[in-house]
Amino acid sequence: MNTENEGTAVPPAPSAPPVPVESPAASPQAAAPGSDAPATPAPPASAPPGTDREGAYAAQAPAYGPAGTAAGGAQGHAFHSSAPDTAWPPPPPTTPAYGGGDGGSGGWGAPYQQPAPKSGRGRGGLLAAILIAALAAGGLGGGLGYTLAKNNDETASTTVSASDTGGSVKRDPGTVAAVAAKALPSTVTIEAESTSGEGGTGTGFVFDTQGHIVTNNHVVAGAVDGGKLTATFPDGRKYDAEVVGNAQGYDVAVIKLKNAPANLKPLPLGDSDKVAVGDSTIAIGAPFGLSDTVTTGIISAKDRPVASSDGSADSKASYMSALQTDASINPGNSGGPLLDAQGNVIGINSAIQSSSNGGFGSGQAGSIGLGFAIPINQAKYVAQQLIKTGKPVYAKIGASVSLEDTTDGAQITDQGTGGTEPVEPGGPADKAGLQPGDVITKLDDTVIDSGPTLIGEIWTHQPGDKVTITYERDGKEHTAELTLGSRVGDG
Repeated sequence: MNTENEGTAVPPAPSAPPVPVESPAASPQAAAPGSDAPATPAPPASAPPGTDREGAYAAQAPAYGPAGTAAGGAQGHAFHSSAPDTAWPPPPPTTPAYGGGDGGSGGWGAPYQQPAPKSGRGRGGLLAAILIAALAAGGLGGGLGYTLAKNNDETASTTVSASDTGGSVKRDPGTVAAVAAKALPSTVTIEAESTSGEGGTGTGFVFDTQGHIVTNNHVVAGAVDGGKLTATFPDGRKYDAEVVGNAQGYDVAVIKLKNAPANLKPLPLGDSDKVAVGDSTIAIGAPFGLSDTVTTGIISAKDRPVASSDGSADSKASYMSALQTDASINPGNSGGPLLDAQGNVIGINSAIQSSSNGGFGSGQAGSIGLGFAIPINQAKYVAQQLIKTGKPVYAKIGASVSLEDTTDGAQITDQGTGGTEPVEPGGPADKAGLQPGDVITKLDDTVIDSGPTLIGEIWTHQPGDKVTITYERDGKEHTAELTLGSRVGDG
């Protein structure tokens, strides 16, 4: 199944392994505006399947394509190799990266809506034994969408309007319109530009009153080292911003507005653990550069294993046990909030699974009703760590596992990356008695069918959590309890 951030199709995923998806991140853009002046208010507008370190990143699989990032700005996620936690990052996956499009157009985002949209440089799709999320890239699609909207606005209308004789419209608090009206003012369209001039568009939402905005890592990755970031609210107010911290493995990032206004209203956070299949969902984002777009759907599934990456030579994988929704999510939606019927954030839209057919004739991936979001309980923990220290903290078991396409479980490799030990001496797995060749089939009550699935599930926990591992050795089933260790940073 092909999952993009948004990306291209990937090899069939095992029945249970993580689902590759295209992440609807920021759509790719041409070089962003070159002005260095502070932003002012704007008018409204593959390595063969390898083994992965479960310790560092349990395994490195193709990253799901973020829902949209600047063209060429999306950063790929690499699979974990079968080395110990210390061997990070693992080799990049061989599947297509998130960011498909004309000739590989666009990273995870929608292009900037400029009078004369420039085409962005594309990226290939990437997928592992799990669904690979593809990053949504706007590219020509975004530019065309803008042109069509602009032309329609300028076309003279011959429609005769009837007089407004109806009464005032009242909407109950629980309606989609009411939820959207309350949430939109706390969302922003993010424009990211790298030092090379490549950029893209994604989405984010207000996390606190200090000006912190939560989004996807792939939306802002291109601007981490000296690039430029701006965040625009629906009312046209535009602010320069800076990256506070980013977690490539989780695909979560926090940026902060410069000279943030005093009237910021953070979106309320829900409890993603209590979400049920069938619950209503509302997604907000900038698909193909069309800012402040609202779509609706339901929770189609929970705990969907997803991995994504941009497929570049230095790409690294991201993993999540995602919320699946059929709300329309496209390139440019990456980083935007997935809300419940009460307007609480239950996830961060990050990837989609799409057909090879692109939107607006651009060849870019578009929504087919398979969207994936990072559960907000996990994203909240990551965001708080990034705000506090600027670095992510990952839970680990301290063993390298295979990333091969399989449905039999996560097998501990015989050798770690770079000749290191496959089981970290003195680490959680070692203390629990796990050995090379053991096949992990369950983590607590969750069935583990592959290395990427194991990684995504471990990362839903925090260091220090106690878990029960079920594994097979020589045809016999065993169980062991262990306390998860920790690894700081993506390096």
